[in-house]
Order: sequence, then structure tokens, then C-alpha cells
Amino acid sequence: MGLVIDTNVLIDAQNGRFALERLTDFADYGEGYIAAITVSELLAGVHLATTPDQRIQRSAFVEGLIASLPALDFTESTARVYAELYAYFLRPRGQMKGRAHDFQIAATAIAHGFAVLTSNLDDFKGIPGLRVECPLT
Repeated sequence: MGLVIDTNVLIDAQNGRFALERLTDFADYGEGYIAAITVSELLAGVHLATTPDQRIQRSAFVEGLIASLPALDFTESTARVYAELYAYFLRPRGQMKGRAHDFQIAATAIAHGFAVLTSNLDDFKGIPGLRVECPLT
């Protein structure tokens, strides 16, 4: 078992809305991980900082997260799950717009048999085969 931590939970932690120590509330899931796309999203946030101080602070926080949370690669098996989700949501529902990264996180969790921890439940609503937890409840 494991828990894939969504980018928004980590951003909430960076902005003081979530204490990373609360991850122990989900210890029943086992080890915490991040998806490779989350690494990219977090690093993009560093590069999008508007001031040097903000960039330094974000960089230190993000690098600490990357060093402490194992990243799960986007593998061929993950790509197969992603393709299925993409087809499921795109064709009959037209619900793919703006959700590509969320679906990559979901596919990573499903491919490994893990749950996702997110504070944006709507981003993962209705994804078949995905267990979702929210740290805000």
C-alpha cells in the first residue's frame, strides 16, 4: 500500500494551510509518494516566483520535498492506465480539459495500487478505480 500526495496538498503545506506532520494521519496507507508530474509542477512553481525571495523560499521547500518523498516515474504501465482514463473522460464526457496532470497523478496511483491524498476532491471525482483521501476532513 501507499499514498500518492497530490501537488495541491504540498502547496497547501508551503502556504501554511496544511501541516506536513498531519501526513501521519494517513499512516495506514503506508509510505507517501509523489508522482513525477508533481515534481514538475512544484519546480514550475519555483520558476514562476515573482521575486528573488519567493524563488529562494519556494526552491528550498520544493527541494526538501523532492529529497524526502520518493517520486514514482511515469512508466509504461502508468501510461496504459493514463490512456484508459484519457479515453474514458475525453470521448463521451468531454471532461479532459485542464485535467491532464490530475489524470497523470491518478494513473500513477492506480498503476501502483495506491490512493491519492488531495485537497481538491473535484479534480479526482469520478475516476474509476481510484481511492481518494482528503486531508481537510
